[in-house]
Amino acid sequence: MTVISLLLLSGILQAKELRIISEDELIVQGLFFDEYKAYENSRQIFGKLYDDTGAKEYLFREMTSALMAGTHIKQSIDRLKAWDAKNPNSLEVKRLLIPLYLTNRQIKEAKKEAAYLIEASDMPMDLDLASNPYLYSGEFKKALDLLNEAYTKSLNEDVLLRMSVIMDEYTNERKKAIQLLEAHRRMNHVVSDQLYFKLLSLYIKENNIDGVLDTYKVLYEKDKQDKYLTKIIEAYAYKSDINGAIVFLEENGGSDKILYDLYKNKKQFDKALKLVTKFYSKDHDPKWLAEKAILTFEKATDKDDKKMIAMVVNYFDKAISEGVDDSLYLNYYGYTLIDKNIDIKKGMKIISDALVQQPNNTYYLDSLAWGYYKEKACKKAYNMMKKVVDMEGLDEPEISEHWEAIQKCQSNK
Repeated sequence: MTVISLLLLSGILQAKELRIISEDELIVQGLFFDEYKAYENSRQIFGKLYDDTGAKEYLFREMTSALMAGTHIKQSIDRLKAWDAKNPNSLEVKRLLIPLYLTNRQIKEAKKEAAYLIEASDMPMDLDLASNPYLYSGEFKKALDLLNEAYTKSLNEDVLLRMSVIMDEYTNERKKAIQLLEAHRRMNHVVSDQLYFKLLSLYIKENNIDGVLDTYKVLYEKDKQDKYLTKIIEAYAYKSDINGAIVFLEENGGSDKILYDLYKNKKQFDKALKLVTKFYSKDHDPKWLAEKAILTFEKATDKDDKKMIAMVVNYFDKAISEGVDDSLYLNYYGYTLIDKNIDIKKGMKIISDALVQQPNNTYYLDSLAWGYYKEKACKKAYNMMKKVVDMEGLDEPEISEHWEAIQKCQSNK
């Protein structure tokens, strides 16, 4: 309900004060304000109903509204204690007095009511409520004992989550909290995501990557969300367990694209080729032809096999004719044409196209320098390769090998 609507209703109520409003009408109005969280209004209405009738139900609703509104707390305590003096030892009163005292920062009085509640009731909800004053006063062990008793009787997940927060942040019992949460999830078919998220936070604090991984696996089994799958793969990567990630994806599916990258990483070229064929048949994206060319070359044990090289050239030519212009693929193809003496000029032209996109890419400059070397243009090769060495050094074997060959070429001229 809008503020304007509430103001209009308040105006109507003021107008109705000119006549006697029935009890039923007041009840409806009080419930209406409760529904729209106008708790100060409902507190006033139920307070009037109690004053008019003396019925405890209205008093308790007045107290509840006061708690929700956070107003007239001292007045509410006095009214409730006055009723308690006439009707002693009511558990309902104790249940209301505890949060009222705590809201008013009267911790000692709240603990007194909690002690009575503990003696008079072993209901899980009362044990849970009675723990609050001890939490406020920093008596975490006492609070945990009460919550543990409440949880043991009810197996209430919310109680367990409260316990886990206390054990993690205040009593240095994180590992025990993990054990309790794990036991709960294994015993119950229905567990909220909040429990899994709490487990994850505890496992992360413990640097327990296996716990993180297992928890995300359970979440992914429940709800096939990409974000959970991503976290699973990240966990495997953190463990440097690429094989584990591959097995998981093969068994559970979720992302053939990720699986494809993992196959390439582990040089499982046959499996990667099957997927790349599947991708191309599905979306006809020519980049998969370029990928197929690279896989075919990388898979070959004999890198000079003419039949294999002809297949590679065919795949690349088809990919380019269908629109591939990614500089990564252009450089790979161009360098292959140069290094294998297939068509040096064509290879250099293709690499020049790649350099238009990334003019300072040292890998592409290295490829072009190698083309000049193959054409015996030693000075051009030397000048270009020197730029590469100045930027990258000689740590990479291929750069070192090219530099040595080009230097000899230059010195012989």
